[in-house]
Amino acid sequence: MRYFLLALLFISESICAQTPASKYLFRPDSTRMPDIRERLVQLALQNPSYEIVDHASLAAGYQVKTAKSAYLSLFSAQGNINEFTINPHAFTTATGGYVPTIYPRYNFSLAVPFDIFTRTKNNVKAAKENYYISLATKNEKFREIKADILTKYENYLLAKQLVEFQGKLTQGEYSSLKRAESDFAENLIKLDDVEKAQKSYITEQVKSLTLQRDLNLAKIEIEKVIGVKIEDVERGLK
Repeated sequence: MRYFLLALLFISESICAQTPASKYLFRPDSTRMPDIRERLVQLALQNPSYEIVDHASLAAGYQVKTAKSAYLSLFSAQGNINEFTINPHAFTTATGGYVPTIYPRYNFSLAVPFDIFTRTKNNVKAAKENYYISLATKNEKFREIKADILTKYENYLLAKQLVEFQGKLTQGEYSSLKRAESDFAENLIKLDDVEKAQKSYITEQVKSLTLQRDLNLAKIEIEKVIGVKIEDVERGLK
């Protein structure tokens, strides 16, 4: 009995050891300090849409283990456990004799279907193919998320720089307006010149507001994916 159980344990360990290793699964390298783009990708991979394919890949790996362990279902063991088999000498008959031990105390069986080898082999192959499909889906999702977050970050950088440049232009138009108002007060220019300077300032101010809105939308798009404020990520890497 003991040797039989040890043999079953050895077979189970051997089958589990043949499962595709987890090294094929993508895991971001966290041993070195990432730059802002790498950090954004790492945060984006915590998005639920990526976690779904990650868990699906792990589940496919477990299916491979299950398919490989199908041979263990051929073996079965059964034991007769009662008060007589546990301690037969503690009970006596009415005549003072010992209660006889019930045999067999345990049974072993082996059932081998004719298609067990081909069926198990094909099930293992199918499980492996599903596992590789899940890996391909996971890698594809990783590339999509990486491209998406990096594109959003580039849009954010552009919007941020445009706001800065437009701010300088708007400030210049504001200075021109104040100078025109001062010159008009000293009768150096006409009212039309002041109105022209005012219109130019308003035009640049509208542009500033529009670009600031674009920047805010770019931040919202990034933060929707990474789940934290972009400013917190930028401060954390300084």
